[in-house]
Amino acid sequence: MKLLIMYCESFAYKTSVRTLEEEAPLDEDRSIGNTVVGFINVEAEDAANESKVETKLVKILKWAAGKNDTKRIVLHSFAHLSESKAEPALVKQLLNRAAERIEDAGYETHQTPFGYFLDLDIQAPGHSLARIFKSF
Repeated sequence: MKLLIMYCESFAYKTSVRTLEEEAPLDEDRSIGNTVVGFINVEAEDAANESKVETKLVKILKWAAGKNDTKRIVLHSFAHLSESKAEPALVKQLLNRAAERIEDAGYETHQTPFGYFLDLDIQAPGHSLARIFKSF
């Protein structure tokens, strides 16, 4: 898994192009403030260690939220961090389970629409823990 985390004072998106035909047509425009956004690339090899990878994802996102003094986390499927990509169904299931675990821990979670390219508007401050990259 490749994970780019950004603390955002404001993270806004609008659905642009549907990339997976099996996903329902959607027109969504949303803005979320004071949040940690996880740009998540689930790799093909993660399928063999799905539970371990999911647990690590949840742990790192909660840690990053704590370091940035927020209880709000956005999960964004971002298959541009690696050439290796897991099957879309696996990615969607893993993100749903991770979101549920994060919510159960007392955080507010959001997921960007799966299977869509999005127009993004990101306002992120320039301090050391506002951007974190992990590969596991």
